[in-house]
Amino acid sequence: MYAVVRTYSGQGADSLFNLLERRKAEVESVIRAVSGFQSYTLIRTDDGGVTVTVCQDKAGTDESMQVARDWIQKNAEDLAGPPSVSEGLVVLHLR
Repeated sequence: MYAVVRTYSGQGADSLFNLLERRKAEVESVIRAVSGFQSYTLIRTDDGGVTVTVCQDKAGTDESMQVARDWIQKNAEDLAGPPSVSEGLVVLHLR
């Protein structure tokens, strides 16, 4: 498995996470459609938030980054800047 962590902080990040929370059913349907989807977590922080996507392989996490970027461009382009991204192989995944 492979994971990608996107961290949104700074100006507009809190507003972005307010929107994501209000539209979580829509966000869920977009993310669940990603090839090899395993899990998704949306975490609110003091200065914005973090998303964690786990897929069967890197192709899935690459797709998840693209659909997330597309959704934000369509629905929240003016709210926050691009996230800081970390990704890698999953060593342990518990559900």
